[in-house]
Amino acid sequence: MRESHLDVAETLGKEHGRRVHRRLQSSNRLAEHLNWPGVAQVCRLVRTTKRNSEETTEIEYAITSAPRTMADARQLLAWWRGHWGIENRSHYVRDVTFGEDQSRVRTDSAPQAFSAFRNAAITLLRRCGCINIASALRQNSYQPQKIFAMLGILKQ
Repeated sequence: MRESHLDVAETLGKEHGRRVHRRLQSSNRLAEHLNWPGVAQVCRLVRTTKRNSEETTEIEYAITSAPRTMADARQLLAWWRGHWGIENRSHYVRDVTFGEDQSRVRTDSAPQAFSAFRNAAITLLRRCGCINIASALRQNSYQPQKIFAMLGILKQ
């Protein structure tokens, strides 16, 4: 029996040598019972991964302000998976290339300022067509005039 408040989407795929089955259920019925401003839907994602003969199941929960008219279960599942694109393109670069997690800057507004500078550097390099940020940083560290020219501070 499929209830009108419950929406379901599923995907099955092969990723990195594993078979992954994802099942997302979203409900708009629970939203009115939560003490959370703007919540429109509650989601449950069950991810079953099978590699060789070993199978693991993970369950995650989320809330969203996107109403069902804007995002049904299929769209929510796509967004959920797309979140890792952000993780891989930004947070991973900040953590690994810039060593943000090891930063000893921890007081006042300095951590936010340094994070903003890192984000600006990543954005600038990506807009200039750089794919490998670590390589671009190495190349440009020996040619600061090139970075200043990109910023419009100096002429080449």
